[in-house]
Amino acid sequence: MTPKLILASASPRRRELLASIGVDFVVIPSHVPEERRDDESPEEYVARLSREKAAEVAKSHPAEWIIAADTTVLLGEELLEKPSDAADARRMLATIAGQTHLVYTGVTLSHAERGHHETRVTTSEVRMLDLSESDIAWYVETGEPMDKAGAYAVQGIGSMFIDSIHGSYTNVVGLPLATLFRMLRKAGIDPLYNPPPQTES
Repeated sequence: MTPKLILASASPRRRELLASIGVDFVVIPSHVPEERRDDESPEEYVARLSREKAAEVAKSHPAEWIIAADTTVLLGEELLEKPSDAADARRMLATIAGQTHLVYTGVTLSHAERGHHETRVTTSEVRMLDLSESDIAWYVETGEPMDKAGAYAVQGIGSMFIDSIHGSYTNVVGLPLATLFRMLRKAGIDPLYNPPPQTES
C-alpha cells in the first residue's frame, strides 16, 4: 500500500483528479498569498507557489508526503488568474476568446523529514472559440468562472468553448496527473499498489 498523502489544496478539481486514480489522501489546504514577484516568469511563479504551499503544510506535518500545486494562465504577456469580480471575468474571457493561451501548473511533492523536495512545471496550449458578448455574459452569469484561473473551467460548462488542447488535459484542470505519477514513482510511491479505482458499469 502507498502511504497516505496530503493534498495542500482546497481545490475541488484537484481533489477529484487525485481521487480518480485511487490515491489515498487527506486535504489540508495551505494559505500562501498568490502574488507574482517582479520579473518572475510564469514557470517560476507557479513553481515557487507550489513549493511554498507544500512548505507551509509541512510545518505541521513534517513526517507526511505532501502534494501542492498552483495553476496560472498566460496570454501574450498577461497572466490571467482568478477574476476579482464578474466584470473582471468578462474582461478575461473577452481577452482569450478566439485566442490560444498557455496554462502552467507547478507541482511539488515533498517530505520534510526525508529531505525530499521535487517541483515540476507542466504547460498546455488551449485555444478558445470566438465568443460574443452575450456568450460571455451568459457564462459569467452561471458563476463558474469566478474561482478559476483564466475565468473558465475546462471540465465544466466552459468545455463547450474549448476548440483544442495541446498537452495535458488534467494540467488545464489544475493537476497534471502524468507528471504527478512520474514524481510519485521517482519518490518510491507507486499508486498502482493501491486497489485499482472502480468505475461505474
